[in-house]
Amino acid sequence: MARTADVIVVGLGAMGSAALYHLASRGARVVGFDRFSPPHTLGSTHGLSRIIREAYYEHPRYVPLVQRAYELWADLERRSGRHLFQQTAGLMIGAREGVLVSGARRSAAEHRLDYEELSAAAVRSRFPAFSVPNDMVALLERRAGVLDPEGCVDAHLALAADAGAEVRTNEPVLSWDGRVGGVTLETASGRYESACLALCAGAWTPVLLNDNEVSLSVERQVMHWFTPQRDAGLFRPSRCPIAMIEYAANRFFYTLPDSGQGLKAAIHHEGETVDPDSVTRDVRSDETQRVLELLRRFLPLAAGAHRHAATCLYTNTADGHFLIAPHVHHGHVLIVSACSGHGFKFASAIGEAVADILTGKPREDLHPFGRDRLVTM
Repeated sequence: MARTADVIVVGLGAMGSAALYHLASRGARVVGFDRFSPPHTLGSTHGLSRIIREAYYEHPRYVPLVQRAYELWADLERRSGRHLFQQTAGLMIGAREGVLVSGARRSAAEHRLDYEELSAAAVRSRFPAFSVPNDMVALLERRAGVLDPEGCVDAHLALAADAGAEVRTNEPVLSWDGRVGGVTLETASGRYESACLALCAGAWTPVLLNDNEVSLSVERQVMHWFTPQRDAGLFRPSRCPIAMIEYAANRFFYTLPDSGQGLKAAIHHEGETVDPDSVTRDVRSDETQRVLELLRRFLPLAAGAHRHAATCLYTNTADGHFLIAPHVHHGHVLIVSACSGHGFKFASAIGEAVADILTGKPREDLHPFGRDRLVTM
């Protein structure tokens, strides 16, 4: 016989683990499935650190959601007894009217955020790790910092289990079928039935969708860690903000300070479209060299020995914004984890939103991330 639940969550990375926790904490009978054993290194939720930032260049509509995420990450720290966030401040560096700086400025002004605009000389003086050319400026936001992605997922899953959730790992979902009043789902271990389904499978979402009105692509990304060649203290979190840099028009790379594993650096997007089951995990020397050249331009003292690299996967919508919306044919099936490479910081708040939606509470603030695509760049 099929096992039953109120809600099934497929995928237990950033979004799924948070959704599982919030559903379970409200008393829902909830089962979560993952094809691996999270936190793991095969999807999108790993890499030792993730940026959280508030002056959101992508669109001002994201700001209230990330502000709620800050509150919920702090609550997760309290409930789990774990240190998950480190405030470092953040620099958005680029041309004064480029996509990054102008977008961050717009969000900061619209939401009255605490920020400061710095000349290149001011950045070099206050943050000697950075070598910003004179034709660029920076927007400094003080609340930005670093989240521990593996720790966040682990904490959400542990608290979800404590609240009664059933966590089933290394159990891929083979298929699901919507029906009037519910969903039937098949795994290698059996059949499950629930009233609602949250699809949070990240890079594996496209193959599970069965929704011809949604187009998603999976993009391979590479993260790198470097040992600074000298003056290592300049790159510690107390002296080195997280940074996003628009190094050419609408092309970005980012850095995170060295907390003991090396300075982290990566190009944002520009990766190849891949199948998550056959993606190349090995990192080529030319991929390392590209990032090293960017470090030499903008953080030259960080461009020391290459310590290691790791791949991760972005699940992208066509316009680069989130997709959080009901399935086209099944209103009780919610598509959650297509966050286009900038979703982790929001996971705590999106998990709460999933619990709201699937327990009957409208979330009008999420309509811009639905099928009508009211958010525009």
